[in-house]
Amino acid sequence: MSLSLYNVSVPVFTRGLTILSTLLAKAEAHASETGEPLASYVEARLAPDMLTLAGQVQRASDTAKFGGARLTGASAPSFADDETTFDQLRERCSRTITYLGTLPPPAFEGSEARPVTFGGGTSKQTLPAERYVLQFALPNFFFHVTTAYDILRHKGVSVGKRDYLGPFDETSS
Repeated sequence: MSLSLYNVSVPVFTRGLTILSTLLAKAEAHASETGEPLASYVEARLAPDMLTLAGQVQRASDTAKFGGARLTGASAPSFADDETTFDQLRERCSRTITYLGTLPPPAFEGSEARPVTFGGGTSKQTLPAERYVLQFALPNFFFHVTTAYDILRHKGVSVGKRDYLGPFDETSS
């Protein structure tokens, strides 16, 4: 099996968002056990100039949905970035996964060299689709998923590398 832009994007984004949603559920359970307010997790950040946990989830979601849209020429749904609870953050992950599920593999065929423009203002970039997904979309997505994981670890949530990697489906190719 050769790798396609579909194979290196949609299943990877879907898996990452599913794992992120599981991490959020573990964080909510931890908050309940410790009695710490749920909002203190959602609003937590690693440094004053970094996004909160909610912001990290929102950016991971945006990277996934816009990545899929840019690679296929589709339109991505607009989300308001107003999540303030664990339920809302998990719902955002779910809505993003649902959107990604609407992008069929054939929509990605032949798009490797298609120009993809992203960013805004002075940071606007145009790259061939293959470079976009491999050099921007995937690294950016994992930056935000990892930072969300790090915030949860910093808050004392008992998650480790296996939680971050998630389960592997032995039947998938």
